[in-house]
Amino acid sequence: MKRWIRRSLWAATTLVAVAGAAVVAGDELADLKMNRRVELASAPFALRSGADALERGRHLYASRGCTDCHGRDGAGRVFVDDGRGLKLAGPNISPGPGSVVANYRAVDWEHTLRHGVKPDGRPLMIMPSEDYNRLTDADTAAIVAYVRSLAPAAGGRAVLELPLPVRVLSGLGMIEDAAARIDHRLPPAEPVPEGVTPGHGRYVAAMCQGCHGPQLAGGRVPGAPPDWPDAARLAPGPGSALARYPDADALLAMFRSGHRPDGSPVRVMPFESLGAMSEVDVRALYLYLKTLPAPARG
Repeated sequence: MKRWIRRSLWAATTLVAVAGAAVVAGDELADLKMNRRVELASAPFALRSGADALERGRHLYASRGCTDCHGRDGAGRVFVDDGRGLKLAGPNISPGPGSVVANYRAVDWEHTLRHGVKPDGRPLMIMPSEDYNRLTDADTAAIVAYVRSLAPAAGGRAVLELPLPVRVLSGLGMIEDAAARIDHRLPPAEPVPEGVTPGHGRYVAAMCQGCHGPQLAGGRVPGAPPDWPDAARLAPGPGSALARYPDADALLAMFRSGHRPDGSPVRVMPFESLGAMSEVDVRALYLYLKTLPAPARG
C-alpha cells in the first residue's frame, strides 16, 4: 500500500511539474508570437477622396464592425472587459490626439486592414482582418477616406490585457490571431456588382468569418471570453441557425432587433454594425447562405 501511495504521489508531482512547465512555455511562446514579424508583399491601393468614396466609406464603417471596436467617432472604445483579467479596447483611428494611424501610408492601411499586420511587421492581435481581407481596393480605399474625414477625437492605443490561461493557449497555438489565419498570397478581391444576388452575398459574408469561421460552420470564437457562447453555424447542415429563418425578411428583422423569430435574444452579435447593414446586403447574404454546401464539421 505504501508503495502504491508513493507511486501516486510521484505521478501527481510529475503531472504538476509538467503542467507548470507547459504554462511557463506557453506564456513565453505567447510573447514571441505577439512580437513575430510577418513578411508581406506590398500591394497598396490608390487612396480615394470625393463624395462617393466618403459615402461608401461611411456605410462600410458603420456596417462592417468598425464602430464596435473604434466607436462612431473613431476614438477607440473598450469592447471586452470581463472583470477577470480580460480587457480589450480598440485604438484611436481618428485624426485627433493619440491617433495610431496619423502617419499611415496606403501600404500601412493595406497591411492593417487586409492582413492584420502593423506597419512594423508585427501582428495586430485583436484586429479581425480576416473579415476585411477580401475587400476590394475601392471599398478599402473608401473606408480609409471616411476614417481620415472623421472629426479629431482624443484617444490612445489598443488595450490588450490577457489572463494567463488565454496567453498560454495563444502561445501553444490553440488561439490564432488574424495574421496567422489569413492566406496572405491571395490577390485583392475583384469588384462584384451590388445587388440581391448570391455573388454579392458572398462578398458580404466575408465579414462573418472572424467569428463563424472560414466555412461559416460556427464553433468557438477565437480568443473569446469563456462565458461567450459558440458562434452559430450559418452554413446548412445539422444545427444550422439558418433553419430558424424561413426567408430573408426574418433574417433582416433579427439584424434590426437583435431577437430571433421566436423572440429570444441573440447574445454577443455586433448589432450596432449589423443594424446598419443595408437591406440589399442582408438579402444577398441570405441568398448566399442558402447556396452553401454543408461543411463537414462545425
